[in-house]
Amino acid sequence: MIDQKGQAKKTDQGAEEQVVKPVEEVQEQVVKPVEETPVKAEEPSMKPLDEVLGQAEKAYVAYMEAERQVARIYKENERQVAEAYRRAEEQSNQTCEESIKRALKTREGAERRAREAYQKAREQTEKASEEAIAQALRIRDETIAKAWKIREETVEQAWAIYSKIIK
Repeated sequence: MIDQKGQAKKTDQGAEEQVVKPVEEVQEQVVKPVEETPVKAEEPSMKPLDEVLGQAEKAYVAYMEAERQVARIYKENERQVAEAYRRAEEQSNQTCEESIKRALKTREGAERRAREAYQKAREQTEKASEEAIAQALRIRDETIAKAWKIREETVEQAWAIYSKIIK
């Protein structure tokens, strides 16, 4: 007889081939004894046996068809799972790419703001430096002018004292 559990463990590709072969074998086994055995009208016990065998054959054929349908369903389920995985992978890749783009855009913005801040700080530093230099020059000029004035006053006083001494 056929090992039904062994058939359930087979791969999906060979399932239909394996299913078809046992059906043919069973039909040969079931049909041959019935064909070879002559049916006599006098033997009423054989008719129920023929009916039972016919029902068994139909049940087995239905079972094999159900098994083929289960194999098709499993294949369809496998295809759907693979499709769902592919969609999840694509969505994951798309999300990753979008995150990378946002990160790069954020970095570029931060770099731009940093360059602008650096430029502004540099300009402010240059302006402060120029102002400090201008102030230092002004103070130097004022100090030199004061020193010159004091020198002039000191020279005048010295000449005034000298001129008093000479007179």
